[in-house]
Amino acid sequence: MLQAVLLNPGLSVMEVARQFDINVAVASKYLRELNARGLLQVTRKAAEVRYWPKADSSVSQAFALLDALSATFRTQKSPVDFIFRKATGFTHPRRILIVRQLACQPAPFSEIRVRTGISTTALKRHLHKLMNRGFVRCGPPDGVYAVITSGSQLEKTLLKLVGEKETVRR
Repeated sequence: MLQAVLLNPGLSVMEVARQFDINVAVASKYLRELNARGLLQVTRKAAEVRYWPKADSSVSQAFALLDALSATFRTQKSPVDFIFRKATGFTHPRRILIVRQLACQPAPFSEIRVRTGISTTALKRHLHKLMNRGFVRCGPPDGVYAVITSGSQLEKTLLKLVGEKETVRR
């Protein structure tokens, strides 16, 4: 839906519902969620509600995230798949904790385990996902894990957002 509004600013809820062949209430719900996260601006005229791709200045990092998402839609062959793949790197608080720890200082597996308190099995799983998503690497021959700071605008923005949040509980 965000891509639809980026490509056609000012879409109405009804137009979005038609485009995606979904119920108007469902389209409205998802558009309101994008608005609540600071990625879309809403205008109302009588019963008509329209959405515009404009970041909300009261939402931290909304401008950076909207810019990164817009760039992704312009540059990636399969932007929704790319966004989904990158965003799912941070769908668990332990992966966020790992990235924060590694952003402070790269470390071998055993040190990450001690610093985070995550079990060996879970840490392996989370590091694998972060590596698979392109956010962490393990450098041979020393086996030190580190955050990958190069990448797309979306990857850099997601890393910055993860680094800004409050400490995550284990």
